[in-house]
Amino acid sequence: MMRLPRFRYLSPRTVEEAAAWLAESSGDAMLVAGGTDLVPNMKRGQQQPSTLIGLRGVASLAEIGAGEEVAIGAGVTLTRLVHDAALRAAMPGLWQAAAQIATPHLRNMGTLGGNLCLDTRCTYYDQTYEWRKSINFCMKKDGETCWVATSSPRCLAVSSTDTAPVLQALGARVRLVSASGVRELPVADLYANDGMRYLTRRPDEILTSVIVPTRAGQRSTYWKVRRRGSFDFPVAAVAAVASFDGDRVAHARIVLGAVASRPMASPKAEALVDGQPLTDEVIAAAADAAYEVAKPMDNTDFELVWRKKMVRSLVTSALRELRGDDTRAARLRLQRSTLVM
Repeated sequence: MMRLPRFRYLSPRTVEEAAAWLAESSGDAMLVAGGTDLVPNMKRGQQQPSTLIGLRGVASLAEIGAGEEVAIGAGVTLTRLVHDAALRAAMPGLWQAAAQIATPHLRNMGTLGGNLCLDTRCTYYDQTYEWRKSINFCMKKDGETCWVATSSPRCLAVSSTDTAPVLQALGARVRLVSASGVRELPVADLYANDGMRYLTRRPDEILTSVIVPTRAGQRSTYWKVRRRGSFDFPVAAVAAVASFDGDRVAHARIVLGAVASRPMASPKAEALVDGQPLTDEVIAAAADAAYEVAKPMDNTDFELVWRKKMVRSLVTSALRELRGDDTRAARLRLQRSTLVM
């Protein structure tokens, strides 16, 4: 049985109180909301904070605003996102992403902020302490070598968050609060392509909310592939968002997930789609361009060559769905779910 190490637990009631405690900590305090990622990591010895600052008692983090921009609290559970009819109608891609995370039990606990800050994953990292010790650990924790590519100067652990690609494609921003002030930055700027230092959020900052612009007539979708029809992390994913002028795409965003240490946009694929009707030829060209961006490594489930090939299929299906095609059969084949809207 894997047991949690000893730690001190603090339970603030306001963001300000949490930020103050975080600022006063010795530097190894961590934030916890649902704990669906952090707690298993602590049991495996991957993360070893001396203090946990629990955010479940901060009521303001569980609020959802309304208006031209929707502010979603970082403490909103994934289950609540899935069941929010207004968000589902306005941002179907975000709903699809949240609905495919883990299982109902884990979605009951897991939060939007937690999924955005999800630790990067790797075959050589997500193991028990004894397993990792037997290979002399890895660069991400306690070792010096990235066992995925032993000559790599940086960690290649992969980003497995489902909600980040969609929110990046939607042009969302995150609000970060610390004892020294508040700042906002685009979701795209929250991430760095480094498996160890994958977040640009400072250790003293709390991700409090996500601000998502809403645009009339905008369509969004999210596709992922994994071994099982539920529970598993993505091994390849794509978020696609588009607004239309008649049958032509006015503006599109295509963001790949689980093929690097951060969500990866494909500007070339977006440029091929912008201003064009979504014909089969345009879709095929965009899928090829996105394929070029995908750089998966041999550190998750399935062969990396197959995962890269799946990017073409996922982008093709996503753009066909934005075009208005009936893609339920494709979803059932790729994801074992139709995700009927």
